[in-house]
Amino acid sequence: MDLSYIAALMPALMQGLWQTLKIFALTLVFSLPLGLVFTLGSISRVLPLRWLARGYIWIFRGTPLMLQLFFVYYGLPFLGLTFDRFPAAVLTFVLNYAAYFAEIYRGGIQSIDRGQHEAAKTLGFTPWQTMRLIIIPQTVSRVIPPVCNETITLVKDTALVTAIGVGELLKAAQGAVNRDVNITAYVVAAVIYLAITFVMTMVYERLEKYFSRHQKKEA
Repeated sequence: MDLSYIAALMPALMQGLWQTLKIFALTLVFSLPLGLVFTLGSISRVLPLRWLARGYIWIFRGTPLMLQLFFVYYGLPFLGLTFDRFPAAVLTFVLNYAAYFAEIYRGGIQSIDRGQHEAAKTLGFTPWQTMRLIIIPQTVSRVIPPVCNETITLVKDTALVTAIGVGELLKAAQGAVNRDVNITAYVVAAVIYLAITFVMTMVYERLEKYFSRHQKKEA
């Protein structure tokens, strides 16, 4: 493998990687809290709110992410809403991943013993205080593993934005392959994806161990 050729590829690939990392970071920053909002809505006692949240989750989990990208970028302009490629990609990813995180959170919240709700009510806690001070802190350690798995999937899913012309890592590699008729750029891109997911896996394993130890101490 020609190292000088790889070196020549790196500026374009790094620029694509920067776009990938921006999509990844912005998606997490907005979808993690938005997912909690929809979780609380989906378990709300207010029926219209509950069905609205569950309908949103059902739609975004039940349709392909690429189809959602096409709808936001190509479909919304017919309704008078137009987005540039990058904002359209971020918006779609945020809405999609918020739905997945919402289901993860809901599973974590519902895994908490119902008796804790009753005990909190007996002590005079409001439903909001019970959720904020008792249920959600316990839920965090339970949802860490599935949330981590979703974020690793997110890194790989960012490649889908190529479909609407966003110049992320895969598109940069694709451009080099088409130009030079050489698959080296794909190999380098694959190594970069593997390196990112490897680092994330190591970080998440440490997080899981930390929360596991913390939970045992509390027990």
